[in-house]
Formats: sequence, structure tokens, C-alpha cells
Amino acid sequence: MSVRRKVFKTVHFQRQEKKYSEHCCVPLCSASSKFNGVLSFHSFPTQSDLRKRWLINIRRDDFTLTTHTKVCSRHFATDQLIEPTTPDGRRRLIKGAVPTLFEWNGFKVEPLRRSVWERTERPTELVHLEEQEEQGLSNDHDYCSVPEPSALDMSASAAEDLCKEVEDLRKEIQELRVQREFGLQRFAGSDTDIRFYTRFPSYDHLMAFWFLIEPCIYKMVRVSRAKSAAKRNEEVVTPARSSTRQLLQPIDEFFLFLVFLSVGLKERDLAHRFNIHQSTVSRIIATWTSFLATALGSQCIWLMRAEVQAYLPEEFKDFPDTQVILDCTELRCQTPSSPLLQSEMYSSYNSHCTMKALVGIAPHGAVTFISDLYGGSISDKELFKQSGIAEKLTEDMAVMVDKGFLISDCCKYKVYCPPFLSKQKQMPAYQVKETQAIARLRVHVERVIRRIKQNKLFDGIITLSHVYNINQLFAVACMLSNYQNTALVKKWVK
Repeated sequence: MSVRRKVFKTVHFQRQEKKYSEHCCVPLCSASSKFNGVLSFHSFPTQSDLRKRWLINIRRDDFTLTTHTKVCSRHFATDQLIEPTTPDGRRRLIKGAVPTLFEWNGFKVEPLRRSVWERTERPTELVHLEEQEEQGLSNDHDYCSVPEPSALDMSASAAEDLCKEVEDLRKEIQELRVQREFGLQRFAGSDTDIRFYTRFPSYDHLMAFWFLIEPCIYKMVRVSRAKSAAKRNEEVVTPARSSTRQLLQPIDEFFLFLVFLSVGLKERDLAHRFNIHQSTVSRIIATWTSFLATALGSQCIWLMRAEVQAYLPEEFKDFPDTQVILDCTELRCQTPSSPLLQSEMYSSYNSHCTMKALVGIAPHGAVTFISDLYGGSISDKELFKQSGIAEKLTEDMAVMVDKGFLISDCCKYKVYCPPFLSKQKQMPAYQVKETQAIARLRVHVERVIRRIKQNKLFDGIITLSHVYNINQLFAVACMLSNYQNTALVKKWVK
């Protein structure tokens, strides 16, 4: 290095030495006299009371004052500074001035404009030397090893804000997750949606039914487990808890089954909505069909005569011994490929292949009898004989049926049936009144059947699939109607 260059560096550092020695001791303030002629730096006052106020304001504990401990002019109000009048150009403080402007009390320190020396490109060696010296000065500026009160206050406030922001983001993510997932919890706040998807009148009504069956769900036998046990010719042993992880929670599986039954959605549609495979949807439907048929079927829905009499409506005072009101209903099904099965399932009444069932209700509206599904060609009388309801009736019970239900000659008990209109003679007045009365009461069974068939699964043509048992599905729909619907006079189903 040339002699001229060495002299230049020596003179340069000598000129800057005085400015390097002045730094602001206020926490979070990095002001220094380095290349800065705008700020002024002020020593602590000699009066003990005033010096104590300075220390309290700048939040310094156990602080050792030296001759180099300074506070820059940015922390004093403008009315506490006296413009320079001396040749050295330094501003002075008024008597009793106290620093009050800090970052933690809302004062925003504006960045100072760099001096001409800072904006002038300097040799790389000088820059490195300045950085090393600034690092050394910053180390000297660390007066104590413990955190300052100001830093703790600001850190605590920032941490509190971050915690609140994280909690808000967590709630938002949870809400978005619930909205994205097609499950029961998504519609818990809307009774209208619950009614549409499940046929239950409200969310509370649905949850009341869920609490009835929840203790039994852990004894549920999965279809896949039953099939594997059947192949090995083993007895199915139900574990206390499911050993395999299920893709859906049990309550969401139950909701999926209700959506399938009530809305009639296809399995592929349900697979997309619940974000599972289509085969999993089939297994869930088959499992819950079997489970509900067993759980609800274990409760005897047939009522004894005393129980029917206890809930007999006033409208049946002219027919007090009525035990059950019977009617048949048909479900349209896929036409089988076998001509023999076609002839057995073809219904001349509907001009289509159907499956036929006998449904009975008590006078107060509860479903008390459900037969198996038979081919649509079977007559009402023959279905009555094969259904097994005749064994449940006694001579002191009466049955109410439609005029086309000709069972009077095959039973020993009383049958309330509107008579056929004779072409030879006019119907007497008492028969007219009796016919009208029976028709008004018998229509209740049609309303119950209409409620059952408002499950959209029965709207279209039912596929003759081996995935799940249509007999059990229809029985479950009938038994669920006892839990889903209110009194007959309060119709909410449109």
C-alpha cells in the first residue's frame, strides 16, 4: 500500500473517531454520530431527581452511567431543544428537559437521510473496516445481558397479537374444513337441510334418535367381516371396538345412509360428496341396512290390544275395536331377465314389474306391521294370507281395509270394509254414512305409506342388486317413519 493511501486512511479514521464515540443508549434506538450531522447527543443531567426521571423514561434498570452515555435528540420534543447559537453548531436542551418520545409509546422514529459520505461509493477495504468497527461498537452498546423492560413489553404485546391471529386462523381453517366436508356437522344449524337429507324434522330430533342407537353401534358387524367369516365357515365375533380405522365417523356413516335413503343419491355421487371410494359407500349402506333392520326390528312394533285402546283417537269411537288398518303398496323395480320372474313380478295395476308389501298401522298412526316384499302379481288377499298377520289377530280385534281388500271370508274376526256399490239397488243411508266414516279413517294408512315412499330411493326403478337387501331397506324405512314423523295431522312433508 502506498504512503499516500496510508495517510488517507489515518486522517479518515481520526476525523471519524469523535463521531464513533457517540451512540444513543435508548433501547431499540440505533442512532449514532457516525456520518451524521443532523442529530445531537446529550449527556445525562447531574441532578439526581432529573437523572432518575431520565432513567425511568428510557426504561433502563441497573444502568451504569459514564461520560459516553448519551441520549439522541430524536427522543426530545421540539420545544425542549434550543437551536444552535454557538460556533460548534450543537443544539442544547432547555432546563429540566426530559426524553419522552420512544417507540414503545407510539412514537415512530423516521429513518434519517444518509449523508453524502454514506451515498458516495467508498473503497471496499474502508467498508470492511467500518463494518468491523460498527460491530465492535454495537457490542459495546450492549450494556446489560438481561432483556430490557421495554423489549419485554413489546415482545409480550407482539406475542399476544400473534396468538390471537393464530387462533383466528385456526377457527377459519376449521370452518373451511367443515364447509368442505359433506357431513352431518355441516348441516347441524339448519333444520330445513336436516329435514331434506334425513326426513327427521330437526337436528335435535335426529340426535335424540342417534342417542338411542349409539350404544349398539360398537356391536355392528361389517359386511366385509361377515363375508370373510362366511368364506372360512367361521362364526362372526364382534370386537368390543373396531380394530380397523374407519374412513368416516359412525355418525357420518349413519348420515350417509339416511341421505341415500331419503334423497336417493347414487353411490358414485355419495362417494364424491363424502370423499371416499364407491365400493366403501356400498359397504356402508349394506352394513347400516343390516344393523338398523336388526336394531329396530328387535323392538316389537306390534301392539297388544290394551296398548292400542290406550292410544285410540276420539275419531275411532264408532269403531272402538279396530286393531290395525291395512293396505298394500308397490315399488317399481328393474325388469328381470328371466321370463318366469317377469310373470311373477309384473303388476297389471301399474303395468310394470313391481314388488308388493303389506303395511299395517295402529289407529293412532304408528306402523305396527310390515310384510316382506313379494312379486307384483300377487293379490291382496293372497298377500294377507302369506304375510303372517292373521296369526297375530284374535277374535276381539277388528281390521279396517279398503273395499278391494276381500279378506272377510278367510278370517274369523271383524273386518271394517266399505261395501261395493250395487247396480240393482241404491245404498241405504246408514251404509252411506258408514262408508264415508270408514273412508275418512282408512285414508290414514295411505298417508303413512305416502310418507314412507317419500324417501326418494323408492321414487325410481329399484335395481335388483345383491349389494344390499331391498326387503331390509323397505322395512328400515317403515320403522324409521315411527321416529321421523310427528302426528298425522301435522304434515311437514311436501
